Amino acid sequence: VSDLRASALAGPLDVSRSMFDLRSPPHRFIKRYDSVSSVPSSSSSRKDSQGSNRSLDTITLSGDERDFGRLNVKLCYVSSVEQIWITVLHCKDLSWPSSCGENPRISVKGILTLPKPVHFKSSAKEGCNDIEFMETFVFAIKLQSLQAVRLVFKIQTQTPRKKTIGECSLALRELSSQESNHWLDISPPSK
Repeated sequence: VSDLRASALAGPLDVSRSMFDLRSPPHRFIKRYDSVSSVPSSSSSRKDSQGSNRSLDTITLSGDERDFGRLNVKLCYVSSVEQIWITVLHCKDLSWPSSCGENPRISVKGILTLPKPVHFKSSAKEGCNDIEFMETFVFAIKLQSLQAVRLVFKIQTQTPRKKTIGECSLALRELSSQESNHWLDISPPSK
């Protein structure tokens, strides 16, 4: 297993630390949604906010395991206006079935698992080793409603027909006004 951390931390594709400076005017990518659902917070098991991220030094692959890729997202909660900001940045080292073709169109569908789920979707990009999305989604939802749910991402191909080729998720218990950066391991889609 090669150590990819150095290349993930530096290089010409390094993104800005601020969600307000994503190399393009922010209004071009920001999509605003309002949610009217409000649910009481419930207790759930505490999970690491990093989700399934693991150190590459400790991974040993057996012959039948393969890497499905990683998704890079940033999260921020602006409490003054009760908004969650979700920025889908990159999808790296993604693998897809040969039935999807050489370079299928890839998009990321997000779901906030509230009692009335909130859905959003990135634009479709050509499949490659490093797919750059750089899209921010803003939802008006109370913080206590978010802290009991998960944010699920489904990686989908658009051609020849829509198909989920991988998924990942993280708990939203640690949301704060400090922007957090997450690299999520993509797993095969659940049946």
